[in-house]
Formats: sequence, C-alpha cells, structure tokens
Amino acid sequence: MGKKKVAFICVHNSCRSQIAEALGKYYAADVFESYSAGTETKPQINQDAVRIMKEMYGIDMEKEQYSKLISDIPSPDIAISMGCNVGCPFIGRKFDYNWELDDPTGKTDEEFISTVKKIEKNIFELKNAIK
Repeated sequence: MGKKKVAFICVHNSCRSQIAEALGKYYAADVFESYSAGTETKPQINQDAVRIMKEMYGIDMEKEQYSKLISDIPSPDIAISMGCNVGCPFIGRKFDYNWELDDPTGKTDEEFISTVKKIEKNIFELKNAIK
C-alpha cells in the first residue's frame, strides 16, 4: 500500500498551503506525500514566505514548488484547509481538517514565523495520526 496523499488547500496557494507542503515534505515524507493547491493561482509564491522558510529551515520553496490549482494535483486521501476566513474553496468533498490559520501575507516577520511554527506543529501531529 502506498503512502497517503495529503493536500493542503487554501484559496491562492501562495503562502500557508505552500509552507505546509514544504514542511510536510521536509518532516513527513516517510509517512505521507504532500501537495498544495488553491482555487486560484498566483504568479509566484509569497516572497516573505520563501525568505522565512529559507532562513528557518534552509528550504527553497521556489525550487520545487509553484502555485497550482486543485485540478493539478492527484486526488488526496486527506484534504486539509488552511483556514476559511476568506471563504472555503470547494474541492468536491469535505475537508478532513481545518487548521484555521490566519493568512500572514503583508504582516510582520513575527506573524509569519508564528504561522510557520503552527504549521510545523500540525505537520507533526498529522504525521503521528497517520503512522
């Protein structure tokens, strides 16, 4: 049996879902495959998110990741919403989890780092739940 596919979903697929995909690959590649997507795309990943992930983990999200639509990724076993304060995207099924993370776009580095830390904690919890 193959590893579970986990999809991290938010509207623009440029910040929180990209961070979750990167940290999922970084910490949990042995347990699940990580994908991220949105109902709309952005021309590039949030540059503050890119910079902070490089500073915190040495991960270059722009090397292997790009903004993509839900239709561009494999059908997930587990679908996680990053937070529906901007209107939940419809993905053809219910979400398994809603992490209810505020979008740090345009906010301070401290708020970005706080969001990254919450995502990191959630990734570890998810990894333990799937194991």
